[in-house]
Amino acid sequence: MSVEDSFKNVIAHAKEYGFVFPSSELYDGLSAVYDYGQAGAALKNNIRNYWWKSMVQLHENIVGIDAAIFMHPTIWKASGHVDAFNDPLIDNKDSRKRYRADVLIEEQIAKISAKIDKEVEKGRARFGDAFDEVQFRATNPNVLRNREKIEEIERRMKGALDADDLQSLKQLIEDLEVACPISGTRNWTDVRQFNLMFSTEMGAVSGESGTIYLRPETAQGIFVNFSNVQKSGRMKVPFGIAQTGKAFRNEIVARQFIFRMREFEQMEMQFFVRPGTEMQWYSYWKQARMRWHEQLGMGMDAYRYHDHLKLAHYANAACDIEFAFPFGFKELEGIHSRTDFDLSSHERHSGKKLRYFDPETNESYVPYVVETSIGLDRIFLAVLSRAYTEERLPDGSERTVLRIPPFLAPIQVAVLPLVKKDGLPEFALTVLDALRYRYQVQYDDKDSIGKRYRRQDALGTPMCVTIDHQSLEDGQVTVRVRDTMQQERLTLEGLFSFLEREVGLEPVLRALHERQSEGLPA
Repeated sequence: MSVEDSFKNVIAHAKEYGFVFPSSELYDGLSAVYDYGQAGAALKNNIRNYWWKSMVQLHENIVGIDAAIFMHPTIWKASGHVDAFNDPLIDNKDSRKRYRADVLIEEQIAKISAKIDKEVEKGRARFGDAFDEVQFRATNPNVLRNREKIEEIERRMKGALDADDLQSLKQLIEDLEVACPISGTRNWTDVRQFNLMFSTEMGAVSGESGTIYLRPETAQGIFVNFSNVQKSGRMKVPFGIAQTGKAFRNEIVARQFIFRMREFEQMEMQFFVRPGTEMQWYSYWKQARMRWHEQLGMGMDAYRYHDHLKLAHYANAACDIEFAFPFGFKELEGIHSRTDFDLSSHERHSGKKLRYFDPETNESYVPYVVETSIGLDRIFLAVLSRAYTEERLPDGSERTVLRIPPFLAPIQVAVLPLVKKDGLPEFALTVLDALRYRYQVQYDDKDSIGKRYRRQDALGTPMCVTIDHQSLEDGQVTVRVRDTMQQERLTLEGLFSFLEREVGLEPVLRALHERQSEGLPA
């Protein structure tokens, strides 16, 4: 099955089982906007809860806020969004489709990288166990030639982006002979800048007051509340402020399902530090955030770091944690050293001090900031796409299963009476009621037990608890594990202990907390 077909199956599965629906589908939909169904909303809430607890609950020096979506328009002037929040836009004159110029170039780089990977696999097949990949990449002529091509393209793209030289960006596209994937032609317009913010009017009558914006990020709500939080919470540097919430961007090309949307949700934390220590904290948070992903158990081969070629106007260091989505490695989370740009800029534009008096150094300063920012919709897609599995069983039958991390599953335990009679439903409902206060549970008595197992597999339910006639005699139930399909008889007391160990969030948080001090600056 091709990667494209596999991703189509994920999208179809998401709709069929209530994870994600096209928004306004009754009216033929709205481009790049999606609704989360019953299973999707539960999964999304569980991911958000995992992030919030690991970020706020496990750190005594990090607190959470919930800032408004609407903010004073000068905030976006101070942040640079009014003047600099642009993407380079280019149109193909024949297909009349719009593209981000930098993305077109990055896709060409990805094609060359694929050639390198193919060359490496040929070497692996040729030399077998004696294959040394590091040496091969450092000495193979074809690999080195393609590596030089990538470095030259990246150098030219970075130079054009840094200088805001749109003509050079177009020239690079022409030199690379980039063709429109729709029309197949290279008939391009000039590159121009496109501001991504949605604007609206505030007031009883349009035009009564100035233009305001739907926030394109949640970070500014944290920065403008720096003094409020620091003083009311008696926070001492270093400390962090976390927030989750909706953001809005008028993307040039919104595609790849929920990966890039015009309405999305972010989970961000701004960590305020003493100037001069920011690179130590930047290094710490790079490692700490990767540990958070590691606890999901989706395999570390799915992740990699990617340092930014072009730094944003506020940053002195930046990298992405990229994930192996079905359409390739793409940004999942960003870690940025934002210097003191944001607080200093808001000081200038507001005329009010945003400083911290440090009792240890006996000085007042504008703190530097290290940011971690992850898209909730993107980590949702990462979990869903990684979990989707079509497998053939030893008996020749097939099943579709979502191997969602158990503590994130929208339904964690399904309670299934073997038949709808003989007192089994009543016993099952008693078990259900005992579990519902700790876990998201579902009762299901329709169809054969085999069909119900398959249905729960497709929903990603990690544990099925079956009540049969023997349960009425000995009080034991059968637990069936999603991933292995193995079954075990347990008493109710044993069931509670088993579930807490296998699907509870607490063991995950404890394991994460134990590693929290790794790499912590002195």
